[in-house]
Amino acid sequence: MNIPDFISKKRTGSFFSCYNLADSAERILCGAVDFIYSKHPQPFPEKSKLMNCKIISHRGEHDNRDVFENTLKAFDKALENGIFGIEFDMRWTKDLKPVVLHDNNARRLYNKDMNVSEVCFSDLRMSIPEIPSLEEVIARYGKKLHLMVEIKQEIYTEPLNQAGILKKLFFDLMPGKDYHFISLSPETFSIIDFVPESTFIPVARLNLKSMSQIALQSNYGGVAGHYLLVTNSLIKKHLDKNQKIGTGFVDSENCLFRELNRGTEWIFSNNAAKLQTIVNSSLKRAICFPSLFPPHPNPLPQGERGFLRLLQLALTYRKHLRSNKKWTIFLKMQWR
Repeated sequence: MNIPDFISKKRTGSFFSCYNLADSAERILCGAVDFIYSKHPQPFPEKSKLMNCKIISHRGEHDNRDVFENTLKAFDKALENGIFGIEFDMRWTKDLKPVVLHDNNARRLYNKDMNVSEVCFSDLRMSIPEIPSLEEVIARYGKKLHLMVEIKQEIYTEPLNQAGILKKLFFDLMPGKDYHFISLSPETFSIIDFVPESTFIPVARLNLKSMSQIALQSNYGGVAGHYLLVTNSLIKKHLDKNQKIGTGFVDSENCLFRELNRGTEWIFSNNAAKLQTIVNSSLKRAICFPSLFPPHPNPLPQGERGFLRLLQLALTYRKHLRSNKKWTIFLKMQWR
């Protein structure tokens, strides 16, 4: 098995400093986009689209105060609210036990400077019992929730053995129907050799065009990315190839309706329970009062369309945040 070069390389602290700055800017820009879309009504979706709506709870229903992300409590809340699926992150302990945690280090959530890859599972469980194993998550939610399992970039010390461990854990589940593997780095998919290519979903941040090409060329199950960057033409391109689209992070009724009307298959959200409530009430409305659907609204005003375009460009060229001077020049050019 050929293992990608990145698996054996570690990132530097300076890289993470730049990355965190750009990541914070992205969240601010996405928040502005969400606000604009939330204020403009969208056509009421067809009943069939509401019935087939697949909302994915991003790291479970959490607030990272009372309920932490990627924990059984967060996933229980998703199950209780009737949400279609959950997205979670998988990492490996030193003794090759797959666990569910976004960061390799537990400092951000649990205030403990502990790298998952450097400790055995027994020590991790004793120190931070809230972190579940992948085995526990599959046993508790398999066939009850659709599992979107994010494969992280990390060192695979025994790739053949690790692939075998995953194969055993997912043995009773059907790939594509019960779960998908997703990743920001599609190279990681090469480690998993026991599922069809349609089980894999590349996730784009700003590199949507290249991720889309990878998905099409590799016959993957589809592609996922931010809804502002996922264009209607890209959706059509993948639907024509019998591939599916996932978008995130939807947070309002109007955004939800927009994605349903565009043919989005999976809707990722940090407020999945809220969206599921909207879907449930809308479905009742569609069944009981079919003649009261609102008319198709007017498109966004020209000024706000221009503002959204600016945000789209800012997201696309977010790399300029690594240099404040370049970022300032970039913004001035876009406002001309």
